[in-house]
Amino acid sequence: MVLSHLRDRYTLLAVLSASAAVFLLYKSLQRRRCRCLYAPCCREPAAASKRGKIFFLSETGTSKALANRLHELLTAENLLFDLVDPKGFEPEDLCKEKLVLMVASTWEDGGPPQNGSFMVNWLTESADDFRVGALLLKDCKYAVFGVGSRSYGSTYNAVARGVSVKLQKLGASELIGLGEGDVDKGNVDEVFDQWGKKLIAALKGIGDSLPSENNDFESESEDEFSEEDNVVEDDIVDLEDIAGKDPLIRSTAEAKANGKVNGEKEMVTPLVRRNLEKQGYKIIGSHSGVKLCRWTKSQLRGRGGCYKHSFYGIESHRCMEATPSLACANKCVFCWRHHTNPVGKSWQWKMDDPLVIVDTAINLHTKMIRGMKGVPGVNAERLAEGLSPRHCALSLVGEPIMYPEINSLVDELHRRRISTFLVTNAQFPEKIKSLKPITQLYVSVDAGTKDSLKAIDRPLFSDFWERFVDSLKALREKQQRTVYRLTLVKGWNTEDVDAYSSLFDIGNPDFIEIKGVTYCGSSATSKLTMENVPWHSDVKDFSEALAQKSNGTYEVACEHAHSCCVLLAKVDKFKINGQWHTWIDYDKFHDLVATGERFSSEDYMAPTPSWAVYGAQEGGFDPQQSRYRKERHHKQSS
Repeated sequence: MVLSHLRDRYTLLAVLSASAAVFLLYKSLQRRRCRCLYAPCCREPAAASKRGKIFFLSETGTSKALANRLHELLTAENLLFDLVDPKGFEPEDLCKEKLVLMVASTWEDGGPPQNGSFMVNWLTESADDFRVGALLLKDCKYAVFGVGSRSYGSTYNAVARGVSVKLQKLGASELIGLGEGDVDKGNVDEVFDQWGKKLIAALKGIGDSLPSENNDFESESEDEFSEEDNVVEDDIVDLEDIAGKDPLIRSTAEAKANGKVNGEKEMVTPLVRRNLEKQGYKIIGSHSGVKLCRWTKSQLRGRGGCYKHSFYGIESHRCMEATPSLACANKCVFCWRHHTNPVGKSWQWKMDDPLVIVDTAINLHTKMIRGMKGVPGVNAERLAEGLSPRHCALSLVGEPIMYPEINSLVDELHRRRISTFLVTNAQFPEKIKSLKPITQLYVSVDAGTKDSLKAIDRPLFSDFWERFVDSLKALREKQQRTVYRLTLVKGWNTEDVDAYSSLFDIGNPDFIEIKGVTYCGSSATSKLTMENVPWHSDVKDFSEALAQKSNGTYEVACEHAHSCCVLLAKVDKFKINGQWHTWIDYDKFHDLVATGERFSSEDYMAPTPSWAVYGAQEGGFDPQQSRYRKERHHKQSS
């Protein structure tokens, strides 16, 4: 009996030990996945630069002269730094630096000098981009000296102050406080020398970490995971919470009674405008917006285009991302704008002229393109092409077809031979029916059942499911290219293969795009975590299963691994003699539109290149572009 009892206890102990080992292994793999999710190709730590960097942001030469002087002082103290013009520096390589010093002037309207504009813009975008991570520059120490004029009031040393804040937001630590020189006082040299002495003392104080003739940096390995949650803390608030809380709204109450101007309600209130502008939007009039897509900048630099380039042959560096309506009828859990745009069931705002919207959007877009001049990798030919947009993605934010003059706006774009890629959230079926020909019309199909659609999209309409189904039926009647757009959210809709396939016959789309959700950080309005982001292999498995359910109607045609995106296409239309024809003949499309006669999607299709086809070694990356692999540094959840 005793031996039997002991055997039972040993058996129980062994089971518990094995369970604990499995659990620890699972947690380790889970953490490793979170660590590498946004940079699966960047497994090795970046090699640290062996010398510090001194950057000068200079327009007239003052900051450059000060940077030269600082370089001489540091060299005399056996502190080795490289003097660098940021115009020729790749900002994404800042993560490799351990010591960064900046001497920055503030120029017109509080902006940076031309040679530093790209670096400053990159810091601004990265600091506010949830995908970059708050630990990107965690191993970097920095110091900033600003040169400005107090005569300009609130913009005094705005560049230096802003750069310091952005570096801290990206995880860098400050060596000494911000130094500020006022050219109006005439003592910039004196103030700079005092700041330089403090800097040298601080540099010597960090000892072995310094770059010198007898000492090099060594890359550090990080064995411990951070236990902090990746919670975004900023002043972006939900539209439901802002009524009456914005001081600017209250201060203009007399001029804008109840949010109306001349009796017409403004869609974009001052607070909404500030929140959207903070995210990089250029607001057009009272309800439209435009923004420079990161893929536009990527292809301008020869670093590859977006998935639309791979799937449909758009030129990403010539694509304008815009919307004529910042309002939406859903509050999706994966909204990457964190619901800073307005919501509504119908158009109830002041309406701007479509011609004005198109003209202003193009002007703002080309202005942003010009800002890429001089950026590493941008050559004169691509820049000139970028200044003449050929495509417009009407999918920036909101619901484009809510805009009452959407057809006139589309006509104006087509008149200028700018193709249209319009995305609708499937809540306005009548608007879909009345749409004129679109180059490619999308309907967001975020779930396959009524309950899951309600949970994911959080629609405003009580009859949301009926509107959704009617929108798919309206899509079926379109003669031009149509697309179901599926966003996979792990744990929410990735098990609904049968439900999704049952929707195929309703809308009969030409294509089905399946994309993994993009993690945009935690917020009060979304509790998604990195665990909800599927791997590209997950998206491929889901896509293959979905294609199989179609019984040969659809096959997997293309993929863009970088975007975690896969395309299904109708076999009878777009696979001709064994070759896919998912690309678009844009000139042919515009010629067909100009005739005013009926035409179909088969009339303007073009062959798909081999590198974009599903299963190709390139994974949808254009071999004529140069691959640049980024590193991501995110706080890890336990």
